[in-house]
Amino acid sequence: MREKELRLALICYGGVSLAIYMHGVTREIWHLIRASRAYHDGDVGGEGSENVYSDLMAKIEAVAGTKLRIFTDIVAGSSAGGINGVFLSQAIVTGQSLAPLTDLWLEKADVEILLDPDARPLSRFSKFWAIPIAWMILRRKGGAIDRMVADEAKEEVATKLSRFVRARWFAPPFGGQVFSGLLLDAFDAMAKGMTGKALLPQHQPLDLFVTVTDFAGHDQVLMLNSPSMVVESEHRITISFSTRGRDGMDVAAIPELVFAARATASFPGAFPPFSAHELDAQVKARGIDWAGRDTFLQRILPQQYAAGVAADTMLIDGSVLANAPFNQAIEALRNRPARREVDRRFVYIDPKPGRPSFRFGKRGGTNTKDGIRMKPPGFFSTIFGATSNIPREQPIRDSLEKLEGRTERIERMRQITDSLRLEVESTIEKLLGKTWFLSQPTPERLNKWRSTANEKGAQAAGYSYPAYGHLKMAGVVDDIMAIARRSYPEGDPLHFRMLRTAIRNEIRTRGLDAMAHDKGVGATKESIQFFKQHDIRFRIRRLRFLARRLAHEIEADYSGEDVGTKVMHDNIYACLSLFLERETSQFLGTDFGLFVAKGIAEPGKMLDSLAGRLDLVEADGLADQILCDALLQMPEDSRRIMLLGYIGYPLYDIATLPLLQGEGLDEFDPVKVDRISPEDCNSIRTGGAAATLKGIEFNNFGAFFSRSYRENDYLWGRLHGAERLIDIVLSSLPAGTSVDDSAVHAFKREAFEAILDQEEPRLTRIKPLIASLRSEIESLGGTAP
Repeated sequence: MREKELRLALICYGGVSLAIYMHGVTREIWHLIRASRAYHDGDVGGEGSENVYSDLMAKIEAVAGTKLRIFTDIVAGSSAGGINGVFLSQAIVTGQSLAPLTDLWLEKADVEILLDPDARPLSRFSKFWAIPIAWMILRRKGGAIDRMVADEAKEEVATKLSRFVRARWFAPPFGGQVFSGLLLDAFDAMAKGMTGKALLPQHQPLDLFVTVTDFAGHDQVLMLNSPSMVVESEHRITISFSTRGRDGMDVAAIPELVFAARATASFPGAFPPFSAHELDAQVKARGIDWAGRDTFLQRILPQQYAAGVAADTMLIDGSVLANAPFNQAIEALRNRPARREVDRRFVYIDPKPGRPSFRFGKRGGTNTKDGIRMKPPGFFSTIFGATSNIPREQPIRDSLEKLEGRTERIERMRQITDSLRLEVESTIEKLLGKTWFLSQPTPERLNKWRSTANEKGAQAAGYSYPAYGHLKMAGVVDDIMAIARRSYPEGDPLHFRMLRTAIRNEIRTRGLDAMAHDKGVGATKESIQFFKQHDIRFRIRRLRFLARRLAHEIEADYSGEDVGTKVMHDNIYACLSLFLERETSQFLGTDFGLFVAKGIAEPGKMLDSLAGRLDLVEADGLADQILCDALLQMPEDSRRIMLLGYIGYPLYDIATLPLLQGEGLDEFDPVKVDRISPEDCNSIRTGGAAATLKGIEFNNFGAFFSRSYRENDYLWGRLHGAERLIDIVLSSLPAGTSVDDSAVHAFKREAFEAILDQEEPRLTRIKPLIASLRSEIESLGGTAP
């Protein structure tokens, strides 16, 4: 059975109270990946829609002969999306349930709970002069409440709006301490709930990115021609987390996740700006151990930490400048393990496409034959739009073009690799003899064959080798700098710029910038030795190339009797882990940061210390042994394919490295982009957000004013999530295979019904909606899949 991974990289937009709708979507994603894990483990009896997803994967297996594994390993979010991304990531890594979080969203995401204690009206006489104003605005016939609010929620919304109007003015009404406390409560509730299996394959990292905005800004050094250096203020900050090299079963320490969630959703005007002091008070009051506090602040706020003001730095909502954090997720595509064929999707959740975050005034104009002519924006509309809506609502075209460029590079690279195969294999056979591959491979022979192929490959490349060598050297320097930043997080940008210059000078001093002999053919002994000691990236590229060859040429015809294929698959990734772990600061040791700190003055000592700690020559020997163990268990034809790929890889690398631009042969298929939003979901009800969501009212704060609104949006989030996820999963079918429309309708109908059955006992305020939905769903039709 052919195996394939559908990998979802999630981009979660901001949306104020539409966070509750997004929680419904992310919860459905959680149910899908839980179903996938259970399906592969042979478990039965999932929750709600999980059984439908299991049936869907069984259908795909029957139709396409493909066993699909689905998981999420990259999450990037901002504001409301940042909160949901943090909690989803924790559930994926730990196996904890999102169900306790649902209860907290529905019960606690309420204006009366979120109000700061100091902002609450102390009595009915508080701001007594505001009572008639509130009454006139809220209660009058034909007013906002009468026109915009459903009958069942009018009394609740009017009462809460009245109290909200009479809360403190000219200061954020919602409480920062209240918000931080609720986030801690949510993590505590998840930890106390039911815990299942982690939802990622073994050794698969999860990367989480949360955007925040530094209100005051921090210095960013720019290098120019004249003047040589200028300083500008940077306000964008990305708080990143990764499970790479982490011991334990969580994404990060809980206070760090709360820090990110609270900071990214510090909505201007609604919540006060966030600083570490706010969280310190909560941690102290609850007796929580946050041993890594200073290390965390040093990592995410290095300049502020060095100046001693990290805890005083004021952070506001991440969506102010980065509402759609695509670029962070794109960067995370580099160096990801790939165990089998990958279908990579970027799935972005946008609860309100085309709707501005704030509306000031009404659309105006008169009907003309050319359509609606818009009135020019007024004074306040222009100011508020420029400072809030425009930065938030910037299109994602640039990010999509970046993904398209990456896809084109990968496709060109694959075409070149395929076209070179016969020539490379012929060259290797001539170099090493036609019978070499028939002998029993040993680690010693592999080492010798690799060295010979590297040397002959450099000679065969002729005058093009120096350009390839310099490109490799530039990549090695980039890797050294990345390691240096991880090992010395307190270093400022200027330090690392000067360190890079010092390393380049040291390379020239050692004569490593001369990549070829005087005759212009072949590599110098000095450069070969340097690459042996420092070029991790070449080893990783070679192993991923080997994994791709195994997946596309051998695993595609894999039978259960071919034990060697499975052993080779596992051993390739065991070898990858040997090299990937060497890049982590944990492997290099905490004291390596001291060499980085002194690296500007002593770059040679830093390079020599790094070479000794990496010990790549020893790792090569271990990798040869691990691969030999697998090769000896493979059939002769398969063994030949793998040996020719492993030994001949230097020739492929010379041709393809210029195209890779740091990507690596990891996820070797084009990236596709999918959206989940109310506008894309028409199976049950047309009309998009306007016809389904309540949280869009009051400039997207609506769901904070009514439990029934929150129940409505959460339920629609699950229903819309299910509809789009079924579409996305089915779109991963191989070309030429499909599931008929009737079966697709049946899958969707069953998923919708399962969600309603599961949620109806919890959602007590929207029984008329549930009854209506059951009627609408019944009309979908479709035959049993």
